[in-house]
Order: sequence, then C-alpha cells, then structure tokens
Amino acid sequence: MKKNQDRLDKIPGEALLLLTAIIWGTGFVAQRKAMEGMQPFAFVALRFFLGCLVLLPALLLSKNKEPAKGSLKERILPGLVSGLFLFAGTSMQQLGIMTTSASKAGFLTSLYLVLVPVIGLFFGKKANRWVWIGVGLALLGVYYLSVDLQMSIQRGDIYLIIGALFWAMQILALDHYSSKTNILELAFGQFFVAAVLGLVMSLIGESGAMVPDPEAWGPLLYSGIVAVGMGFTLQVFGQSKVDPALASLIMSLEAVFALFGGMLFLGERLSGREWWGCVIMLAAVVLVQLKGQQGKIEPKGGRA
Repeated sequence: MKKNQDRLDKIPGEALLLLTAIIWGTGFVAQRKAMEGMQPFAFVALRFFLGCLVLLPALLLSKNKEPAKGSLKERILPGLVSGLFLFAGTSMQQLGIMTTSASKAGFLTSLYLVLVPVIGLFFGKKANRWVWIGVGLALLGVYYLSVDLQMSIQRGDIYLIIGALFWAMQILALDHYSSKTNILELAFGQFFVAAVLGLVMSLIGESGAMVPDPEAWGPLLYSGIVAVGMGFTLQVFGQSKVDPALASLIMSLEAVFALFGGMLFLGERLSGREWWGCVIMLAAVVLVQLKGQQGKIEPKGGRA
C-alpha cells in the first residue's frame, strides 16, 4: 500500500487527473454495455459494493494511522447524505443510459458542472455573470443534444438531466462535509449507502436474480473496481497536486472521452445537430470552470 502511494506521489497531478477523466468517460461505455446483461438497480448495488471493497484496505490503513474524530453521528451523517444524492444521480444515469447513447450520456451528465454554482447560490455561494452565460450555453447545448426537429425528447435524456441535478447536489454535499471528516471514510460511506439503496430497490422492483449474465461481468468489474475504486483514488491524489481551476478543466474532459469511447467500442454515431450540442455543452462547462464562480466548489471525493 505504501509503495503504491509512493508511486502515485511521483506521477504529475495532471496525468493522474487526465487518467481519471479517461476512466470515468469510458465508464459510460461499461454502464451502457452492462445493461445488456443485468438490471439497472442490481448494477448500481454491485458496482458500489465493489467500490467499497477496493477502498476498504486504504480506509483501514488510514484508521490505524489516525484515530476517528467526532461523534458517531458526525461521522455517519456525511456519508449518508452524500450517498443518497450519489444513489439518486447514479440511478437516473443508469435508467437513462438504457435508452440513449454513452456519448450523449457523458455530455448530459456534465451538466452538473454548470448546475453546481447555480444551486450553490441557495447556500450562500457567489457566482458571477460568466456562470449565467454558461447556463445559457448549457441549455442551448441540451436543446441541440436532446430535442429533435419534432420538438420531442427521449425519456432516457430526461433521466440523465435529472441525474445531473442530483450529481450537483452530491458535489455540494461533499464540499460541505469534506473538511469536517476523513475523506476516505466519507467516500466509503457514500459508496456503501448507494450500494445498499441499490440492493433494496433491486429486491423491490426488479425480477430475476441479481447475478449478471456472463457478458455483463466485464463492464460491471470495470465500473466497480476501476471507475469507482481506482478513479476516486487517482482523483484524490491528482487534485492534491494541481491548481483547482486546472483540475476542474481536466476533469471536464470526461464527456469527451465518453464520446470517443462510445464511437470506438459501441459504434455510436451522432447527427450533425448532436455534434453541435456536444461542442456547445463543452464550451459551457469550460467557461464555468475557468471564469465562473467565486469561492469555487471543487468536486472532492467525486463523481464515481
């Protein structure tokens, strides 16, 4: 464990964050592929249980080095609150990706980066005019991506847009709690809450066994072990070594890698209208990340 940490310390933070963006972007491909062999809530449950297993050794090691701080309630509440939002965001994303492409899912999910400063206004955060310009661009991008010439929108796209709202709320919860608790404990807690809620919803609302079909095991393992467990670890180390504005900019490339991943591995193709939507959405995200909010909110502990 110590050797792995030393190796990560030697890698430039920009490289770690770029790798995280690649992992999370291609994670949309795995999520889309997994739906061919399992139910969405079962996927959510197993994905985050795997993420918990990956984080558990690091969490136990950190507890041996540093005693737990605060009361039991103070330590459990952050993971519970952020876990609820994580579950809601992931579930909407998983339901949405069943009927839309991984490429579109990546860009529609990136809407959360624009929504964070807007929702933050209700909690005393400040935002400047660039945020509102970014919001306008994002709405235009969503229109080109999701609304066709007949003025209709796919149900999956609606789920993804709702999911982006929950992702933004999860980031705000992490921003509020991350300075008050052990970051690994917070991450493990939110992953565990999301896993349990996914299990409950699967048992209540889905028929058949939770065990995936053979073709879904690969995407599930990638989503749980690589995207959730490894992606979180790389993000934490990367953000600790990079300027916040640059970190957010690199992480926003997640949508671009989702696009290329969908084209390369799933054979997805976008219409000219959808390409314009992607370009406008990316411009909105970059604008908000570089010129946007004052007292910037960072996606600590991240979107997994």
